[in-house]
Amino acid sequence: MSTRRDEPRPACPRSAGPREGARPLSSRPVAEIEDLDGLFEQSLPAFGGAILRRAWTLLDEAIGRGVPMTLSVAGPVTASGQHLAWLNPLLDTGWFATVSTTDAACYHDAHRGLDGAAERPFFSVPLHGDDTALREERVIRITDVGFEEEVLLETDRFLRACLARPEFQREMSGTLFRSLLGRRYAAQERKNGAPEGLLALCHRKAIPVFVGAPADGSIFLNSVCSWALAEVGQGQHHLRLDLHQEVFENCSYHYWGLFASEARALGTLILGGGVPKNFNLQPEPTLEQILGLRGIRGFLYDIQITTAPVTDGSLSSCPPAEGVTWGKVDKDHHRSTCCSLPCDYSMVMPFLVKALLEKRRRLERLAAELGEGPALERHPEARGYLRDPGGYRLLEQREELMAELMEQVRAGAGALRAAASYPLAPSPP
Repeated sequence: MSTRRDEPRPACPRSAGPREGARPLSSRPVAEIEDLDGLFEQSLPAFGGAILRRAWTLLDEAIGRGVPMTLSVAGPVTASGQHLAWLNPLLDTGWFATVSTTDAACYHDAHRGLDGAAERPFFSVPLHGDDTALREERVIRITDVGFEEEVLLETDRFLRACLARPEFQREMSGTLFRSLLGRRYAAQERKNGAPEGLLALCHRKAIPVFVGAPADGSIFLNSVCSWALAEVGQGQHHLRLDLHQEVFENCSYHYWGLFASEARALGTLILGGGVPKNFNLQPEPTLEQILGLRGIRGFLYDIQITTAPVTDGSLSSCPPAEGVTWGKVDKDHHRSTCCSLPCDYSMVMPFLVKALLEKRRRLERLAAELGEGPALERHPEARGYLRDPGGYRLLEQREELMAELMEQVRAGAGALRAAASYPLAPSPP
C-alpha cells in the first residue's frame, strides 16, 4: 500500500554519518611537489584521480609492509617494449614473488635478442592507417607498434632450435620450461648486446612465470611443429607441459605466502584481465574449495588496473569485492586494502613504478645517512622497501614447497575421496 503525502513517513534509521572515515581533500599545487609520490598523494583530490591516488597508496602500503606480491599482466607488454621501460625495473626490486602472463608475452620477449634484431627495429605505425599496405610490405602491426614479418619467422627458427635441445626433451612444469627459455633468451641477448628481457630477468631472479593458457601462443605453436615432425618420423620431440603440476605449484607458493613468509600474507597487482588474472587468483579456491584445506585466505592486497567495464560480467572487469565472494580476496580487509582503477595500465604504470623506485632511493639514502635502526624508526616502511633485492627465488624452492603442500593433501586424502562420491545418472547408450 502506498503512503499518502499527508501521512508521516516512517523514520529511517540513522547511519554512522556520511563523513565518518572521510579524509580531507588535498589539493596541493603541483608546482610545490618535488616527488612523484607526493603528486599522487596530494594533488589528485577527486574523481578518477582519487582512484589513482588510492592505487598508489595501496601499492606503497603493501610494499612498505613487506608483503610478497604476485603480478598478473595481460596484453603485448613485451612486443611494445613496456617490459624494458617499467616492468623489468619493477620486478628487479625483489618485491614480486611470481608472475602470471601469456604465452604471447613470452614469445614476443625473444624478438629483441635475435641475431638480426638490429637490422629490424620496432617502429611506430598509425593506429588507424592503411593495414592493407602494411600487409603488402610484410609489416606486422600490434596497435601502434610495427615490425617486419621476418621478426616472427626468425623467432620461430630460434625457438625450434631451442626446443630441440636435450634439456627440453622431457615432461615438466611450465615454470621450469619458461625458466629454461629465459636462460636461452639471456644467452642470446648477451651475444647480441640486447637489453635483458622479461624471461631472462625472471630466470636470473628465479621468479616463477605462469601461463594459464599455454596453447594460446606462438611458443606452443612452434612446439606443435616439432611434435608434428616427430609424428611423421622426422626427428624427436618429447616436451610435455604438466598442467597439474603447474597449478599445484602455484598453490604451493600461495600456501607459503600465507603460512611461511615473514608477512603471513600476499598481495597482488593485476594489470589487465583475462587468463593471467584468473590463473593468478585460482590458488585460494583450489586450496580451500577443491583440496579442502582449512585456514586458507585470499589476497590481502588486490590492486587492479583494467579497462573492462564492470557491467560486461567478464573476469577482466571483476573487481576485488566480487573476488571476495569466491574467497580469492581476503573478506575481512578488502574494503581498506583493495582497489580497481578503470584505466589502461600502459598510461599509469610508468609513473607508479617511477614513484616507487624514487621512494626506495630516498629510503636507501636515509638509511645510509642515519643507519638502519634510526631510519626504520622514522620510516617503518623502509623495511619493506629495502627488503633483499635478490627476491624470494621461489623457483629454487619449488620442490620443497610442493612437498609441504602435498603432505597437507595426504593428511586429508580420506575426506577428499569421500567427498568425491556423487549419484551420477546412468551412462548414455
